[in-house]
Amino acid sequence: MPTLAQTRGIEPKTPQAQDFQPEEKRVIFASSLGTVFEWYDFYLYAILAPFFAGLFFPGGNDTAALLSAFATYAAGFLVRPFGALVFGRVGDIVGRKYTFLVTIICMGLSTIAVGFLPTYASIGWAAPVLLVILRLVQGLALGGEYGGAATYVAEHAAENRRGIDTAWIQTTATLGFFLALLVILACRTGFSTKEFSDWAWRIPFLVSAFLLAFSVYIRLKLEESPVFLKIKGEGKTSKAPLTESFGNWSNGKIVLLALLGATAGQGVVWYTGQFYALFFLIITLKLDYASAYALIAISLVIGTPFFIFFGWLSDKIGRLKIIMAGCLLAAVTYFPLFTGLTHYVNPALEAATLKTPITVAANECNFHVFVTGLTKFSDCDKAKDFLTKQGISFKSVALPEGSMDTVVAKIGDVELKGFNAKSYGDTLKAAGFPPSADKAQVNWVMTELILIIMVLYVTMVYGPIAAFLVELFPARIRYTSMSLPYHIGNGWFGGMLPLLATAMVAGTGDIYYGLWYPIVVAVMTLVIGTLFIRETKDHKVRVDLV
Repeated sequence: MPTLAQTRGIEPKTPQAQDFQPEEKRVIFASSLGTVFEWYDFYLYAILAPFFAGLFFPGGNDTAALLSAFATYAAGFLVRPFGALVFGRVGDIVGRKYTFLVTIICMGLSTIAVGFLPTYASIGWAAPVLLVILRLVQGLALGGEYGGAATYVAEHAAENRRGIDTAWIQTTATLGFFLALLVILACRTGFSTKEFSDWAWRIPFLVSAFLLAFSVYIRLKLEESPVFLKIKGEGKTSKAPLTESFGNWSNGKIVLLALLGATAGQGVVWYTGQFYALFFLIITLKLDYASAYALIAISLVIGTPFFIFFGWLSDKIGRLKIIMAGCLLAAVTYFPLFTGLTHYVNPALEAATLKTPITVAANECNFHVFVTGLTKFSDCDKAKDFLTKQGISFKSVALPEGSMDTVVAKIGDVELKGFNAKSYGDTLKAAGFPPSADKAQVNWVMTELILIIMVLYVTMVYGPIAAFLVELFPARIRYTSMSLPYHIGNGWFGGMLPLLATAMVAGTGDIYYGLWYPIVVAVMTLVIGTLFIRETKDHKVRVDLV
């Protein structure tokens, strides 16, 4: 009887090796379930970022507070590559199983700690500082989690099933997002607005204690990867995986190409289709949070099986062409899709914008990304903040030479000098700008269809990416080599998207201008991936063991 290492390892493929083995099912289930819970922990803050803007940051400028919340959200993404380096090295030296066991413990404990964190009203600036620290711990943990789970599953998979087997890992980010949405929605609907703001927002974070205990229990029952056991038994593990991965150009250039030609575009498509779409519905189009959560949740339920479909398809036709097609479709259609969201969700806003042009004239206007207790807001800052948080597009112009005004806003034919929130609000109301989306006017079917289309793009770029990355690198440095480009692409290019896109919108006054960021990155990936990267489908994951 062949051993597990033989049937999953170095011998030529046999009919048994190509079947869907019970061991594969157990590995996929246990690895995926733990990773779902880890993504749940990480995305709780992402969903609540607009809510946390008022909870953990000083008031005075809603847009600046929102940008600060997004900056804290981004902090968790910025450190993910460092987590990939630290835990990737450990995973290539010590083993896959115990490394991603440590990462889930770090993630769970830091998430639970957020549930006990005092707010800005209680301890002032210590609150956002502590929040940032916990987000950094989460980012470091997630930086080690994904590479371990993807590598572990891929090294158990039969050669002809690597795409579909690792696609189950690809569903975990979306399922974690979905789970976080459901728990938050249950809390927001089960408690009054005051109760949720006062204490019930902590419940989703405290729930992580139960998920952590369950995840650790499951992962303790897993065996180490047979590929890692074999190279360890033969003394072929790397003594310096960081040096081997990035210290020589032959492997370093593959890491760079994987980043720019695959994961960067995949990252921005993922975060545009799920998170930015959610923020656009709530912040820009003023749809109530319950409806927005429900719409996104439905799109995730419908779209999630396509991760498996495109993973399966990548086993047949290749990984790269599917990823490139997703980037191309996203780049070509994002503008019409988001303008379609405005048309179907808030037609009154669209009509008022077309009917009533708005300009803001000022000579002193600042750009605030992270506010402090010393931050001062000019009249121009306040005016642009007021318009931006209403989801209204405007043009910035200079004041006439010699003007003594601080800011002059022109809303249609009405000219407003200086800033007064009531005057702005009354003028916008008279011009037909709605304070919120009218649910009776929402075209729910078309809105959902647009969201599903964007999730399908996500499944195209994300479904095959794990198999693609695993196949690029040899087993002795696989955990380290694949983790870094993945977490830079997703953590930096993708994770920074809400912050950068929101800042671009606030800076230009165009509610769609932030879309240029994911479009440019997706086009870059399309060009580099098409011209410089070869298909990996037929690469043998264990070829270095023969």
